[in-house]
Amino acid sequence: MKEDKDIYYNELKEEVLKTESYIRVTDYTTEQYKVKEYYKIGKILSEAGKEYGKDIIGTYSEKLMVEVGKKYNRTNLWRMKQFYEKFHNEKLAAVRQVLSWTHIKELLPLKDSNEISYYINMCKTQNLSTRELHERIKSHEYERIPNKTKEKLIIYEKLEMPDLVPNPIVIKTDEKYDKITEYDLKNIILHNIDEFLRSFGNGFTYVGNEYKIKIGSRYNYIDILLFNYIYNAFVVVELKVTELKKEHVGQIETYMNYVDKNIKEITQNKTVGIIICKKDNKFVMEYCSNESIFSKEYKIISV
Repeated sequence: MKEDKDIYYNELKEEVLKTESYIRVTDYTTEQYKVKEYYKIGKILSEAGKEYGKDIIGTYSEKLMVEVGKKYNRTNLWRMKQFYEKFHNEKLAAVRQVLSWTHIKELLPLKDSNEISYYINMCKTQNLSTRELHERIKSHEYERIPNKTKEKLIIYEKLEMPDLVPNPIVIKTDEKYDKITEYDLKNIILHNIDEFLRSFGNGFTYVGNEYKIKIGSRYNYIDILLFNYIYNAFVVVELKVTELKKEHVGQIETYMNYVDKNIKEITQNKTVGIIICKKDNKFVMEYCSNESIFSKEYKIISV
């Protein structure tokens, strides 16, 4: 049995030394190579573990820390084993090398492969840093997207703009509010507009706030006007610090119609309306005939 353990260890050590040698002599980025090699190391550890149990990682780590370096401690070897076991399935195999090792470490605690796949896609499409990925996971973004969206993601069905907007939308602020007004809510959003747009999904750009439009002889003001370059459409955002009401739907539909008739180009798609409210009202939306209008709740978090 000792000889068999040594066979696994010798194979493992050879892979580790190859990785370390490459990292030392290479001047350019080694992330993809590192991920590829850590995956191979994880496979060896997984196969050895099946034969000799979990404790084999402790045995191997003690020897590697002496012979190679402290980087190959029990914790890091365990992560490499986890990496192989979670990412070797067909769904994740094709995308595992588009991420850095620090990104992968953030994903390892997740158990659902569909959730992992979702965050990988966010990293690819939105170029998330490790810190940004950590914040997305910490805010339970995947759990907040609609169940219908999750079903579409599993079967690779085409997503529409509303699909990836979480519910509730988490809005962060460094101030504390006992009671919040629509003016306060708008200012919190505008104070960190980049993060707000990322929380909406991919492709949103900022056009303006308190966007002035003239309907008849009166001026009206759109709370926030966005444009989504992926779906090629303007997005009217209205902010409400109360429960959603039917008059809110009528208001945003009027603004959307104005944008469609006076601002959008003929080559652009019809305007979308998003009502961000304190509390949703399913009955109001159930009887809303305009499928381009949808509502999302917000949640203020003090950081």
